[in-house]
Amino acid sequence: MPKRNSNKKEALDKHKKLGGKLSVEPKVRLRTRKDLSVYYTPGVGHVSLEIAKDKKKAKVLTIKKNTVLVVSDGSAVLGLGDIGPLGALPVMEGKAMILKEFAGVDAFPIVLDLPAPADTRERVIQAVETIKRIAPAFGGINLEDFSAPRCFEIEERLKKELSIPVMHDDQHGTAIVVLAGLLNAARVIEKDIKKLRIVIQGAGAAGTAIAKLLHRYGVQSITVLDSKGVIYTGRKGLNSYKKELALLTKTKYRTFEEAMDGADAVIGVSGPDSIKTRHVKSMAEKRIVFALANPIPEIDYVTAKEAGAYIIATGRSDFPNQINNALVFPGIFKGALMYNKRSVTEIMKIRAAEALARMVKRPARTRIIPGVFDIGAVMAIAQAMK
Repeated sequence: MPKRNSNKKEALDKHKKLGGKLSVEPKVRLRTRKDLSVYYTPGVGHVSLEIAKDKKKAKVLTIKKNTVLVVSDGSAVLGLGDIGPLGALPVMEGKAMILKEFAGVDAFPIVLDLPAPADTRERVIQAVETIKRIAPAFGGINLEDFSAPRCFEIEERLKKELSIPVMHDDQHGTAIVVLAGLLNAARVIEKDIKKLRIVIQGAGAAGTAIAKLLHRYGVQSITVLDSKGVIYTGRKGLNSYKKELALLTKTKYRTFEEAMDGADAVIGVSGPDSIKTRHVKSMAEKRIVFALANPIPEIDYVTAKEAGAYIIATGRSDFPNQINNALVFPGIFKGALMYNKRSVTEIMKIRAAEALARMVKRPARTRIIPGVFDIGAVMAIAQAMK
């Protein structure tokens, strides 16, 4: 089995050598006085006045046409937790890099230094106001690594108050790629996805969005767990978002063990080692295990296989079936910009998942999802945004 974090030295050395993964380069070179007069003064003044008369022309005449803001407060970075804005910056650079390499979309990473986590309300207000004030330069907003439950309100408010697509990728990118993987996993085990018994271990940004998208697709049996256990109607101490989940899922189970006994699929979006061998062994035949915490999954790939998992997916690139939202967000934003969308709807998310699933012509146990380098995945998702 590959060593955990085995590429630490290489990653640190290469980032140090590069001094960051991004640079800003002009699309044309300034070589003559005429160039300067066209692209800067006085020519640029004509462009500015044109936009002042008709703001919609900014999408034709400026970087707004093809540029996305990738923004985080560093409160929920990967599986590393609240490591702050500077700790989040390398990840935001990476997201911007992926948008450019895979989709040809320009992106700029911004990290926000917000008040202490205890001041939840003020943190939400400042995040929303800051993003709104810098939004005019961008054609879309990719929210990243904001912790739950703040991430829900931040996204909801920005979607209402901005006229460009806003998507919290940890929620919806993950949900879309999970649905795509489950569609093909269900084909492999010859079951109707809508009739699968599914357990979601983790009720943060990703777990909440996965549950909602699966429910929207028609999955009838969904049980969601947080760190305190099964989320169900009547459980004390639930916040408004978890109460909504309880009403949505209407689960009859009260413990993880009960939920896992006979379950068809478990989706781990919580943290390392939270799914045990006994849980997998108690599942139905041809059991599906998505252990997506990264870099250390809820259950190790080999351990899950030894416990009888029939289809296994992880968030890692060194095992089969990598469930990674890098498969989704480049195409989502490319399509949103191409088709001048004001939002990313639930129908678009479902169409994106179905398009991604169709990329795999003959699904198999170790091939339920395309790879991030598979040609055509970005455009397939982008076209689903029509």
